[in-house]
Amino acid sequence: MKLRLLALCLTTALLPFWTMAQEGLVYTTDGTRTYSLTQTTLTGEKSDNVRSAIVLKPSETYQSIDGFGFAITYSSSYNLLKMSQEDRTQLLTKTFSATDGYGVSYVRISIGCNDFSSTEYSLCDEKGPQDDLLRNFRLYSDETDYVIPVLKEILAINPDLKIIAAPWTSPRWMKVESLDNQTAHNSWTDGHLSPAYYKAYSDYFVKFIKAMRNEGINIYAVSPQNEPLNPGNCASLYMPWNEEASFVKRMATTFKEAGLSTKIYLFDHNYNYDGKESEQQYPAKIYKLFENVEFEGKELIVGAAYHNYGGNSDELNVIHDMYPDKELLFTEASIGTWNNGRNLDSSLADCMVNIGLHTMNKHCRGAIVWNFMLDMQRGPNLDGGCQTCFGAIDIANDYKSYTLNSHYYVICHLSSVVSPGAYRIGTEGWWYNGVTYSAFRNPDGSFAVIFYNSNQKELKVNITDGENRYNQITLPPRAAVSVLLNTDQTSRLQTLRHTPTPSSECYYTLNGVKVEEPTHPGIFICQGKKEVKK
Repeated sequence: MKLRLLALCLTTALLPFWTMAQEGLVYTTDGTRTYSLTQTTLTGEKSDNVRSAIVLKPSETYQSIDGFGFAITYSSSYNLLKMSQEDRTQLLTKTFSATDGYGVSYVRISIGCNDFSSTEYSLCDEKGPQDDLLRNFRLYSDETDYVIPVLKEILAINPDLKIIAAPWTSPRWMKVESLDNQTAHNSWTDGHLSPAYYKAYSDYFVKFIKAMRNEGINIYAVSPQNEPLNPGNCASLYMPWNEEASFVKRMATTFKEAGLSTKIYLFDHNYNYDGKESEQQYPAKIYKLFENVEFEGKELIVGAAYHNYGGNSDELNVIHDMYPDKELLFTEASIGTWNNGRNLDSSLADCMVNIGLHTMNKHCRGAIVWNFMLDMQRGPNLDGGCQTCFGAIDIANDYKSYTLNSHYYVICHLSSVVSPGAYRIGTEGWWYNGVTYSAFRNPDGSFAVIFYNSNQKELKVNITDGENRYNQITLPPRAAVSVLLNTDQTSRLQTLRHTPTPSSECYYTLNGVKVEEPTHPGIFICQGKKEVKK
């Protein structure tokens, strides 16, 4: 578990056991950036109004948590590698370290190009001879010179990082106009995967996984196709549910034969299936088809992945209720000019509730958002891809200063208190209109509760583990609050008492980053006290 619990006040330690608050840590962010992942320790403040308490129910468990993270694209890597080594290491450590940062633990990458690559390409653009179709398979410079070096730096910081990968398109020579019309479709956009190449394309995935493994990078999971119902992306492959079913059966068997344990997530697209009636409940149709069919590698098809560009997250509950033994994962969301994504006051609310909390409360094992970092011109990007997207971080032209956007805060609010291997747990008691929250129990027994208060007023709520220990938590207006509670009052107390006292150093922070005195509003920290500087 992350070593982030700071000193418990000695006066609190002298209280009778039944009045002791759980030692813990709180992170707070609001839309004005007065709070920007601001850390505070619980003071032991206890309210007698236990009717306003959330009671944690650790015996009521739901899904296990794999983690939370960002997409590491060519564009994100390009911008990161423009930073100085010192600045980049500081940012990546703050983001991904489980001991010295927020503990972000998942990333998503593409197999071949995506709309934030340097160009359109696959990993085998030229077809080989019939007895060796993938003879010309190779990693492209986007991988070798950009994505892989960044992944290696992140893995050095967090060796337990999980990586999920998905292709935007197959090699063009594998495409046909349709399964009824086997005319070659020599285009990066649209087209169907020819059944004649199901085995070759399965081998393509295996070659990618092994090539990355040779670089010291383990691919934890894949999906067969990014956005299979979107034929219009700059690189795309149209793959309706029945075609994905046929391909993924071959793919799973090939993985098994190759000795791979890589998970396979179906679908990887929108809640509303892009409005196509025949594609509704896409992954459930595949599960049903496979119910009475046995084949090698079937166990590797573990669940389905979703995006939020259409429809409602209630679809997660629908699929879970139909197949409760199958996993769910949220793998992509974007912010941009269309949703005022750089306005934290408006975007934090939507992203925190819909990406951070609704996905968890509707059975997802993790949440991943799109580009980790873009520049202030929303790039680099490809024609035909998203020209209006912002990054979780937008870096300035000096490749030193940057702005943290809502996606960064959402992922870090989750990662900072919820560890991989945690379970979402039930709660009862307090409820307030406009407040959304989710609760978890971590592998070490500590509890995490993440809130978003959409109200314009401050609220206070008590949290209890049901053993007459209450912590009063303050929820500022329009703010995200993540709480980590440690219930072990004896084994850690000595360690906590000897945690170093806050530094007497005085400095500014802007968007959560230590900076020289800013020219616009920032937070001034001196001897542990914070003051907003206008």
